[in-house]
Amino acid sequence: MSVTDALPASAGLIPTAPRMRSVTILGSTGSIGTSTVDVLRQAQAGGQDIRIEALCAGGRVEHLREQALALRPKLAVIADPAGYAALKEGLAGSGIEVAAGAEAVVEAAARPVDWTMAAIVGAAGLAPTLEALRNGGTVALANKECIVCAGALMLATARQYGATLLPVDSEHSAIFQSLTHPAAAERLCLTASGGPFRTKTLAEMKGMTPAQAIAHPNWSMGAKISVDSATMMNKGLELIEAAHLFDFPEDRIDVLVHPQSIIHSYVQYVDGSIIAQLGTPDMRTPIAFAFSWPERIAITSPRLDLVKIASLTFEAPDLGRFPALRLAREALRMGGLATAWLNGANEVAVAAFLGGRIGFLDIPAIAEDGLEAYSALRRNLAGEAVPEYSEVIEADRAARARAGQRICELAA
Repeated sequence: MSVTDALPASAGLIPTAPRMRSVTILGSTGSIGTSTVDVLRQAQAGGQDIRIEALCAGGRVEHLREQALALRPKLAVIADPAGYAALKEGLAGSGIEVAAGAEAVVEAAARPVDWTMAAIVGAAGLAPTLEALRNGGTVALANKECIVCAGALMLATARQYGATLLPVDSEHSAIFQSLTHPAAAERLCLTASGGPFRTKTLAEMKGMTPAQAIAHPNWSMGAKISVDSATMMNKGLELIEAAHLFDFPEDRIDVLVHPQSIIHSYVQYVDGSIIAQLGTPDMRTPIAFAFSWPERIAITSPRLDLVKIASLTFEAPDLGRFPALRLAREALRMGGLATAWLNGANEVAVAAFLGGRIGFLDIPAIAEDGLEAYSALRRNLAGEAVPEYSEVIEADRAARARAGQRICELAA
C-alpha cells in the first residue's frame, strides 16, 4: 500500500504486548543504518522481541563485523566483494552466514521479514528495495533516490504484494504524522535548513571545497546527502518523493527554508489550519516512528526545548543560487523517466565533485544538462503502463554516461 493508504483512522499511543519481529537492515553501516541499529537496541532493551535476519553494508567491513557480533543476524553481507575474506575471518565461529556482492544484497533483501530498513544510498538501492517490497512486509524507506528514479514502479510493487511503505526522511515522516485528514489537505510544505551555503553568494560557492560542502550545520549525514543538501538537490529529490508518496500535485507542494531544522515539515488544510511535526534534528526519531508505527516506542534522544531555541525563522528558497529545486519541479512536470535522468546525472556529478574533478557549481549544471538531454530524447509516457525495471535502469545508465561525458569536457 502507499503511504496515504497506510494512514490509520487513529494511531495507538500505548504499545501492545511485545511480539517477535524479524528485521533486515539494508545499508547498516551508513548514517541511517547506524541510527537504526541504535533504535533497535533501545527497543530490545525496552522489552521488544526483535530477530535480525540480515545486515547489509557497502564496504565498511570492520563496522559490519562489530554490528553483526552485537546483533547476531542470521546473515551479514558486504556489497564490495573485496571485503568478503576479511568479513568471513572476522565472523569465524560466530555461526553468522557471510556473503558478498551486489547480488547477495538483493538475495538478502528477498528473505521474508516483518520490517526492512532500506537505507542504501543512491540508485544502487533500487533492486534490493523492490525485493523487500515483494516480501509483502513493511519497508521503511530512507533511500529517496529509489522513489525518485522509479516512484510509479515502487508504489505499484507495494500494492501488488501488499507491502506497507513508510517514510523515514524526517520531512516525509513529519508530513505522514501531520496528515491526519488526507482528503482535506490543501498544501504540503517541506522545510529545508538551507545547508552550509545558505548565505553564500554564487561567487563564493564557486570555490567551495568538498570538506566545506559536507559540513552540514544541523544534521549528521553521509557525504553524498550532505552535498545534495548544500546544492539543495536533496530538497528537490524530497519534493519528487513527496509527490509520489502522498499522491500530491507538484504545484501544491511548497519548500520553505527554516535554518533551525525544528519544524520538519507541515500540512495546511482547507480550513486554514496547519499541523506540523517538531523535534530536534535527530534521525532516530523518524526511524523509531517507522519501526513502531502505528504505535510509538520510547527512545533516548535529545528533547526539544522551545524556550532555549527562543525563535524560529523562515525564508523563501533562492532559485537563482539553488536551481536544483527548479530542476526537480521541471522533471516532475516532464514526466516519463525524467526524474531518473535527473537523479543519475546528479549522483555522477556529486561523486565527481567529492573526487575533486569538478567545482561545486558544476553539480547543478550537469544535472540540468542531463534533464535537457532527456527532454530531447524522451517519449511521452503519459497514460502508458508503469515503466519496467529495465527501462529505469537504462535511463539511469544513459544519464550517468551523459554526465560522465560532460565531466570529461569540463576537466579538459
